[in-house]
Amino acid sequence: MNRLFRIFGAVLAAGVTAAALAQVSLPGVPLPRLPAVTDPVTGTLRTATSALEEARELRVRELLRSERATAEADPDGQPILRRQVGALSPTPEALERALGVGFTVLRTEALAGLGLTLVVLQAPEGLSTRRALRQLRELDPQGQYDYNHLYLGSGLQAEAGALPVTMPPATTAVPVTMPPANGLRIGLIDSGIDGSHPVLAGAAIERFGCEHAVFPAAHGTAVASLLVGQGEDFGSVVPGATLYAADIFCGHGGGSLSLLAIALDWMARERIPVVNISLVGARSILLTGLVRAMTSRGFLLVAAVGNDGPSAPPLYPASYPEVVGVTGVDANRRVLPEACRGEQVDFAAAGAGFDAAAVGGGFEPMRGTSFATPIVAGLLARSLEAPDPAGARNSLAILESAALDLGNNGVDPTYGKGLVGFEFHPGRRD
Repeated sequence: MNRLFRIFGAVLAAGVTAAALAQVSLPGVPLPRLPAVTDPVTGTLRTATSALEEARELRVRELLRSERATAEADPDGQPILRRQVGALSPTPEALERALGVGFTVLRTEALAGLGLTLVVLQAPEGLSTRRALRQLRELDPQGQYDYNHLYLGSGLQAEAGALPVTMPPATTAVPVTMPPANGLRIGLIDSGIDGSHPVLAGAAIERFGCEHAVFPAAHGTAVASLLVGQGEDFGSVVPGATLYAADIFCGHGGGSLSLLAIALDWMARERIPVVNISLVGARSILLTGLVRAMTSRGFLLVAAVGNDGPSAPPLYPASYPEVVGVTGVDANRRVLPEACRGEQVDFAAAGAGFDAAAVGGGFEPMRGTSFATPIVAGLLARSLEAPDPAGARNSLAILESAALDLGNNGVDPTYGKGLVGFEFHPGRRD
């Protein structure tokens, strides 16, 4: 029986956090085991936060090492594609000036759904990526140029052996009437999905990216199962919805800004009203333009705030004001100690205490803000059947009205507008 319950209301209580945490690693790259986190106000939090930050830095270093022929770091240490600069809707005159000083056009992407064009330029031989970006900005001060950044997956996964979560007696529920998921459509930009998994085998999944090749990956498979998976003792947020899934990793450790742009344009052309984005990375002039083009047309973009710890700098795209940023809480309604904090937090949802689909047919315990994100995205998709600015605002208002205020009264940097969708119990529980 599918374990899908009322949308808002009774909340899980006593549970035990995972005994250890680990970042979702790059293929073949072991990552450090992190210490147990039991009390968000003790020194343990500081130790765990430090380890989380180190784990992310390790992921970036390993990405740069494994992709060293094509990737490097920008001045802030963020991964980028070597000698590539993106230009958003450059004028013909600007392109002519760039070509005149030795730049070449690697590719031009007509983003018809967004009313934009993305041109990826390659720097002349001997010119560093940093100098290439500076030169293009000097040639065209009014243009929009930036590095072709690489974005990483935003999830954590609990180690095997995490203790089960117990169910408390139900509390008074907030009644909310929502339409059934059948006929709804929702988007996912992530890594690849194992569509042969038993909880996904019957799901309607439209794939995009990687030139039609399939690269099943742990993170994409897990998030997809939480969105549309169905099976005995397995619940998802919008079972019966059609999932539009774009893989921008294609078996690599990071997804490029240019591939993210193409994926967003696909969502726009297909008119997918709500898109779950499971990526974290650098702020970018290019990404800013893409996000604004989507949201101004009435699309809702939902992204995880990240797991780098409460003192970490903002991660994008969740930190854009136009994007719905999601944090995760445990079974006791406490924010995950590793979750980022700040104005980017809009809503909180369950981010621990359940299993999700794993590549190859099994299940793995999940923990992290990106596993809370599909709950928020799914709830929004239930009240927004087509992209529409007024409809998007209404969907957000519906969600906010049903949110349970946590932490400080009103909106706060830890829980945002409050906890939503905790009654869903997504995934599989013992």
